[in-house]
Amino acid sequence: MNLRALIVSDRPDYRQLLAHHVTLEWRDALPAEYEPATRGRLPAGFTGMAYDVVMLDHDVQGGRGLDWIGDMKARPAFPPIVYLLPAAEAALAERARALGAFAVLPRTEFEHSELCGALRLALAKRHNVVAGTSRAALEQVPPDRFGSVRIRGYSCVRRLAVGGSSSVFLAVDGRTGEQRVLKIFRQVPDVVEGSTTFDRFLREYELVAHLRHPNIARIHDIGVADDHLYLSMEYFPGGDLRARMRERLGPVAALNVVRQMAAALGALHEVGVLHRDVKPGNLLLRHDGTVAFIDFGLARQLRLESDITGVGTIFGTPHYMSPEQGHGLPLDERSDLYSLGVVLYEMLTGEKPYLAETPLAVIFMHVNAPIPRLPTPLAPLQPLLDGLLAKRREDRFPSAAAIVGAIDRVLASAAA
Repeated sequence: MNLRALIVSDRPDYRQLLAHHVTLEWRDALPAEYEPATRGRLPAGFTGMAYDVVMLDHDVQGGRGLDWIGDMKARPAFPPIVYLLPAAEAALAERARALGAFAVLPRTEFEHSELCGALRLALAKRHNVVAGTSRAALEQVPPDRFGSVRIRGYSCVRRLAVGGSSSVFLAVDGRTGEQRVLKIFRQVPDVVEGSTTFDRFLREYELVAHLRHPNIARIHDIGVADDHLYLSMEYFPGGDLRARMRERLGPVAALNVVRQMAAALGALHEVGVLHRDVKPGNLLLRHDGTVAFIDFGLARQLRLESDITGVGTIFGTPHYMSPEQGHGLPLDERSDLYSLGVVLYEMLTGEKPYLAETPLAVIFMHVNAPIPRLPTPLAPLQPLLDGLLAKRREDRFPSAAAIVGAIDRVLASAAA
């Protein structure tokens, strides 16, 4: 029998640790996550019916976990609560049990088997059966189940990947019979009345979904199932650019890829969307050799207010971040173009332009280290690289269209 778990904690690393314990034991589970520090109390209408158990961190909202137990248990038929204390404190444990916690464990000093035993007992209580096993292989799994989430209208083929915030599945769309990629997020979407975060997320993805550009992955569907947000996207059997880059690309091939990337970014920028996570792993290949951007999870509309992410918050991958992004400053289109320059350098040389022992050191180098020089045979491409990797955004190419034009001139010169 599979496990449907909701993890409530303000610390992303701790949520991921608990999710890791769950997926080790229930390999097809897809734990959901909720962060009280930024999202507040659970919505008034939230009953937890989609879950078998809730794992609650005592330290939520500065140590107000006991208040959360009282709030949860006041909701009819709420799932069993496994409460995680900062230490083995008998008095706190007794108070948690008195308030209705099903099980109490020390926050970090527990064994995997101890946690899973408590979860298994909670699962048995929730379903009123003896959970003789935690493996989904003994369960008759409906074709529209993706881990612990059921998405009607799609049939699961196999799981493709598991990330820190989502799982990715290959699926078949029951309406068209075509293969799709389903990306299912762990974070519970903010769909309560009066909240704008989820509405803005949908608005942004709808902008991308309506684009018809050969270098932007098609988004076919967006929805919520079992309290999980999911996206249905185009399937790319050719893999990502990172895999392709294991074989060194020649200069012409690399320029053709960057030209496609720039054209796609130009289309996004025209509708007011920044990607903010340009990297080889977010570019997938079709059989015809064309590439397309995926994963707009960090993108946001340029005209939206900054209250979704907040000024000073850093998102993205440090090796590909622009200097301004690494310092949490306001961004514009030229930040994406800087990241494009990092990808170009890596395709040409097989190395990232800046390497250091820590992410902060990499961010420092993006701001302060000189622009790397290309090997002598690639020297004609140095002006192009300089226009992408300039430290000050005012010194970079002004737009994606300008990059497309510059690449076309370089390719035409090479062919002459």
